[in-house]
Amino acid sequence: MIHAEGSLLSIDVTAQETTEEDIDDVLESFIGGRGVGTKLAHDRIPFDADPLGIDNRVVFAAGPLQTSQMSYTGRMSATGLSPLTNGLLSSNAGGFVSRPFVETGYGAVEVTGASDDLVGLHVTDEGVEFEAVPNLEGAIVDDVLDYLDDEHDIGAEHTMVMGPAGENEVRYACIMTSESRAFGRGGLGAVLGSKGVKFLTFDGDSAPDVGLDEELASEIHQEAATSGSPMKDAGTVSVSDYANAVGALPTRYFEELQYDKVGDIGSSAVIEHKYKKGTCSSCAFACKLPTRDEESGLETEGPEYETMMAFGSNQLVDDFVALMKSNELCDQHGLDTISCGDAIAAYLKAEDEFGNTELVHDLIEQISRREGVGDLLAEGIDRFHEELGVENWTMKGMEFAAHDGRTLNGQGLSFATSNRGADHMYAEMYQLEYPLVAPEKAIDSDGVEGKSERLIEQENKNAVHDSGVLCKFSYSNMTPERYARLFDTDWETIMDVGSTIVDLERHFNNQRGFDRSDDDALPYDIDGLSEELSNYYDLRGWSDDGVAPDPRSGGSPAPADD
Repeated sequence: MIHAEGSLLSIDVTAQETTEEDIDDVLESFIGGRGVGTKLAHDRIPFDADPLGIDNRVVFAAGPLQTSQMSYTGRMSATGLSPLTNGLLSSNAGGFVSRPFVETGYGAVEVTGASDDLVGLHVTDEGVEFEAVPNLEGAIVDDVLDYLDDEHDIGAEHTMVMGPAGENEVRYACIMTSESRAFGRGGLGAVLGSKGVKFLTFDGDSAPDVGLDEELASEIHQEAATSGSPMKDAGTVSVSDYANAVGALPTRYFEELQYDKVGDIGSSAVIEHKYKKGTCSSCAFACKLPTRDEESGLETEGPEYETMMAFGSNQLVDDFVALMKSNELCDQHGLDTISCGDAIAAYLKAEDEFGNTELVHDLIEQISRREGVGDLLAEGIDRFHEELGVENWTMKGMEFAAHDGRTLNGQGLSFATSNRGADHMYAEMYQLEYPLVAPEKAIDSDGVEGKSERLIEQENKNAVHDSGVLCKFSYSNMTPERYARLFDTDWETIMDVGSTIVDLERHFNNQRGFDRSDDDALPYDIDGLSEELSNYYDLRGWSDDGVAPDPRSGGSPAPADD
């Protein structure tokens, strides 16, 4: 099976020391990316670790596909214990950093320990340089990038940066890369902030040759270049009008499922403000959204559909330029736009301030700096909803994405089972239910009965996608036969790898107290959900309480102090 190659580089920021370790067996079994990060984190982070404590780790890993120039491969993965969900979580980012990362020659890089002083980490194929950067305390992302350019001649495509939100341990802080792309969900930026790490840079000339099928890679690249997908015009926000029409667009802090002003902030608004093409490393699909408001001069990347929901319909904001500013402020401060937007929507509901964009922009900065009410909102809805007197719109502590499960019931089921929480990308059942796929692959959006088998296939496939690492937009180019050819194995083996990754995540979370009763319970009712959850657990080989066997031994879950 084709897989990433190289050793594990462990960076201990407490002692400012590094070690290297052979992880060939992990790479051979888990491909790269999320799979390798999950296996390493599962086995190296104590089950009882504090997400913001010294025992947590963040594992970065690309995959074998990042050694090619194939489209859809400008991505990589970060894995650690989430301060938002309190469970094991992998986050995925696009941009350009995956190639410089691979050029270091390492199969994975983990950050451990904690520094009392703010540091930057320069990772190359010759080792690691630790740089004291007290001058960057509180700096926004652009200021850090300016420093790296001016002082080190390092471009944004080589960087991962923590904004003020990461430094201040906001529970949904991002790791920003390539200036405007994000390891977005789950708060891994706060984990690096707790370790005193302001940035990482990557460079080298030691990319391995993994023996990829270059003929197939070239075919896929050509198809990406010639595709007529609407995603090339408006990115994910191209689905906004349809989602609104079918009643799957969260609105007014999840009270409603349609927004009558979606035309002012949806795909047509993005197309009107988009001023050039944008892409990720080596990708001809070019789905990114560089947007500019000519009157104010404001420029940003996006907003994508999820941001449009969180800072638009869910806050009753119909001003696209205000939405652009919210997006840019989140990027500069290092905040997940979904969790941040939903958290602010909760506050707007509590204060009857829907649509107040000036307040929204002030709150973004207050959250990032943990100032005033921002200190409360920085904790996430699961931790503050009772104090504000609003409903708890989270799953496993994570704020809900769009593609609402009350209309798209299979997506609702997938929110319940997702080890990451309310994350639409974990299984992407919404694609099958709108549908955004060919008719023969579509399923009825109504009900959950019998959908578990398809859900498991989606979860397993996406786990391998995130290990390869492939962009989700490659789904129209990838068949089981192409997966097998690309990874030099068979489809059954690929699905087994994905299943093992999901089991590892679930087992780790079980050891931290996750089970069916609280953590797989949706904040709304879907007929037949309980019965279908039991079916899902049974198909996975888990107990009816949602507890996975220890995948390391094939036996019962290990005790928390194992």
